[in-house]
Amino acid sequence: MLSMMDVAAVLLTLSALFGWLNFKFLPLSHSVGLLVMSVVTSLVLIGADTLFPGLRLLEQLRDGMQQIDFTEIVVNGMLAFLLFAGSLHVDLDMLRSRAVPVFLLAVFGTIISTAVVGVLFWGVAAVAGFHVPFAWALVFGALISPTDPVAVLSTLRNANVPRDLQVETEGEALFNDGVGIVLFTLLLRFASSGEGASVSVGDVAELLLREAVGGILLGIVTGYVAYRAMRLIDDYAVEVLISVALVTGTYALASHLHVSGPLSMVAAGLLIGDRGPRYAMSERTQRYVFALWTVVDEILNSVLFLLIGLETLVLRFDPRTLLLATAAVPIVLVARFVSVGVQPLLFAWTKMLSWANAPFLTWAGVRGGISVALALSLPDHPAKPLILAATYAVVLFSIIVQGSTLGWVVKRTVGTGSKSNA
Repeated sequence: MLSMMDVAAVLLTLSALFGWLNFKFLPLSHSVGLLVMSVVTSLVLIGADTLFPGLRLLEQLRDGMQQIDFTEIVVNGMLAFLLFAGSLHVDLDMLRSRAVPVFLLAVFGTIISTAVVGVLFWGVAAVAGFHVPFAWALVFGALISPTDPVAVLSTLRNANVPRDLQVETEGEALFNDGVGIVLFTLLLRFASSGEGASVSVGDVAELLLREAVGGILLGIVTGYVAYRAMRLIDDYAVEVLISVALVTGTYALASHLHVSGPLSMVAAGLLIGDRGPRYAMSERTQRYVFALWTVVDEILNSVLFLLIGLETLVLRFDPRTLLLATAAVPIVLVARFVSVGVQPLLFAWTKMLSWANAPFLTWAGVRGGISVALALSLPDHPAKPLILAATYAVVLFSIIVQGSTLGWVVKRTVGTGSKSNA
């Protein structure tokens, strides 16, 4: 039995090794390279175990991986640090200027995508001979529709995207988690009750207000307290410690208050990233604070994408589900295209959304660890293996294929000089 120290040592060592190999020999971005190599390694180990079952190597590795609660480590661990680190570097003034499209994409885009994915997934499953209750198809739509902020931010670093469109895409990814988790929670409650429970508009509004608005308010309050504390002193070590305490303390408090921890991290990160350098931090403090969170972001990103690939060792899919899992990829892409393409028509009065950007926004809608974590958190149900297989297929495709080709898509759809409201 591997200890948690052994597991941590294996993950960090593999992250460093794969990162070095990717940098030295592969023309892939860091995150995509790590994911590809970890998936290939997992498949090679599975193949070796099939050919030489006496080695029992795969069994030991599976035991070690099963000690890792992927949902717990991502949703209640890594995500807090990754969202705060990502938010620190977002231009708040640019985000304010794109507030309307960010809100529409994060809220209505997620709702529309959830509905489209649910209908299509339910229909394709029925045609393929699988019985997936409609409520569970909608659960899949809710967990796969929000774009993953970690995956999106990592992908956009390697694409020459116009600044305003980049901020719009980053903002959507940072904020649509709150909407997605609210929909996921409500739809899972409905599905788990045998589709006999009633979910009213009031229930949705109450949960959305408590989770989303409460999370944002909490992040603003704790972020402001941390900002004021930093402003009263000039000691880089203490200010770095304050930023770490802000993340851990706020996320833990959000859990106890039953508000959105991810949104509280986004709000706190935006506030510190905007006001801290201007009014509270000396140049020396800025270097240390931003360097720390850049390193934290890189390390946790590496471990997260490695974990996604290594989950192949643990997940056991029925070969019959591969057809439905493969079909989920175009289903999610179609739903994403509909959700971003219909909004310029529905909200034409804003004059801030352009249908011309729909191809880019569709391809930039990368899914990642959050979707996998939510799928793994589902209770036992006959539909869970199908949803898990479909989720994993979509995540691998979006990170590897969409992530590695986004730069090519940018050149042929938006160009470097376009405006997102053109």
